[in-house]
Amino acid sequence: MLLATALLTVISVTLRWLTSQPVKGDFELVSLGSGLAVLGFLAWGSVTRSNILVDSFTTWLPPRLNGAIDAFWSLVWAATMLLIAERMWQGMFDTWRNGMRTIGLLALPYWWAIGIGAFCFALAGVAALLAIPRLLKGQR
Repeated sequence: MLLATALLTVISVTLRWLTSQPVKGDFELVSLGSGLAVLGFLAWGSVTRSNILVDSFTTWLPPRLNGAIDAFWSLVWAATMLLIAERMWQGMFDTWRNGMRTIGLLALPYWWAIGIGAFCFALAGVAALLAIPRLLKGQR
């Protein structure tokens, strides 16, 4: 998705330079695509434990205790992700019912993007929950 938005940007800038006419709706498409690409990486970050971790105060603890602390924070992360997913799910239906659209040339409905975002948050929450047993065993 990020590559597609980067390519769209290059094409739009090139067209603007050559013809003074960019790709119609390029700002809308790039903003939606970039946002969805970022949300798509949340679950991957949870699975690989590559989200921001601050463990400067716990590195000296035994691995199992450190794992228990990490499991607790993974549970907090999962709860947060699932709560956001549920709220976005509700927001998707509200946006669909209201017929809200992007403010721009294309005036795209964006309930579908909110729905994909909700799915990404839910996936990140489930990934964090699945990591908890491994963390409790002291594994990374």
